Amino acid sequence: MMDLGLSEEMVEIKGRILDFVENKVEPVEGEYHEQVGVGDRWSHTPRQDEILNGLKDTARDMGLWNFFLPESQGGAGISNLEYAHLAEIMGRSRLASEAFNCSAPDTGNMEVLERYGSEEQKKQWLEPLLSGEIRSAFAMTEPGVASSDATNISTSAVLDGDEWVISGEKFYISGAGDARCKIMIVMVVTDPDAPKHNRQSQILVPMDAEGVEVVRPMHVFGKDDAPHGHMHIKFHNVRVPESNIILGRGRGFEISQGRLGPGRIHHCMRSIGAAEKALTLMCERATSREAFGKPLAELGGNYDVIADSRIEIDMCRLLVLRAAWLMDTIGNKAARDAISQIKVAVPNMALRVIDRAIQMHGAAGIGQDFPLAALWTSQRTLRLADGPDEVHRRVIARKELAKYQ
Repeated sequence: MMDLGLSEEMVEIKGRILDFVENKVEPVEGEYHEQVGVGDRWSHTPRQDEILNGLKDTARDMGLWNFFLPESQGGAGISNLEYAHLAEIMGRSRLASEAFNCSAPDTGNMEVLERYGSEEQKKQWLEPLLSGEIRSAFAMTEPGVASSDATNISTSAVLDGDEWVISGEKFYISGAGDARCKIMIVMVVTDPDAPKHNRQSQILVPMDAEGVEVVRPMHVFGKDDAPHGHMHIKFHNVRVPESNIILGRGRGFEISQGRLGPGRIHHCMRSIGAAEKALTLMCERATSREAFGKPLAELGGNYDVIADSRIEIDMCRLLVLRAAWLMDTIGNKAARDAISQIKVAVPNMALRVIDRAIQMHGAAGIGQDFPLAALWTSQRTLRLADGPDEVHRRVIARKELAKYQ
């Protein structure tokens, strides 16, 4: 029997997270983002460090830390379903996830290292990630191939003695612009003549390795997203130890499937929170502003706009919670089509809700005084990240059609 609720203990934790976001994160979020561009855009200002480290220290001291690892001693030991409820709250703020050490791409990378990494790799990279001392990146997408098909990846790694020599090019590598980003997990081809799903491997590459060239920040809707960044990186015969390979040769595709399932559901959990934030702002605007002698809520079919937004958010939340429950009960692989369903449905829903909120705010909705424009671009980008809509629709349709073949 499917139970999508929370225990009393988790209800209490959820309440503490909501209180933390509303009373500690949101009051300083605007100031934090205003600091971007003060001095070097790709380094935190002293005030940004003060804000972020203060939030992280407080969250850690309160036990609100590393919720995303269901089975790890380094995590909170909660289920995907339980985390879904918590991540929704984090999605209401662009700063909240990092305050709890639960932001992408670190969460996915930490899961990879926890599940598949060697003890040496865990000690060198997982431990500082779990403690929030460093950030990380995942380098898969390439400018020269359709990277939605992971078997197209062309960046190569050749074993030379006891070192991997890596050559190739990646772009839109999220988080690689951050000065705190110290390590990348890089998807490479190690065995080009093997069956197509056994050609790829994943290798740990330090950001400061000789031959790693950060070419430029790739823009997202005209913005560089500093200091996080989505970087274009070239690998010029980069040498790393043979032991930096994760799990073994030819296991990269397997690792990706294990990584991307949780990563996709984490994104969708946060997207529900983003949509809720937009609906809150929409309703506040609709009841506090008047035009033509009436509150905005009573004009132009806005009752329908608000009602449709509530209906769509609640529908998608149930879809996300069901997917999380399936991951906990039948496993990530068996829940693949459920994960694909939410990866299509949730960002598209969030975009509709955010767009309605923007319309309710008028010109202010696309300006810097409200988070709506940033929320919209984030959700539009999510329709491409971790697999475009078309790939996920293909997964869903193929399973559905299999019933008739």
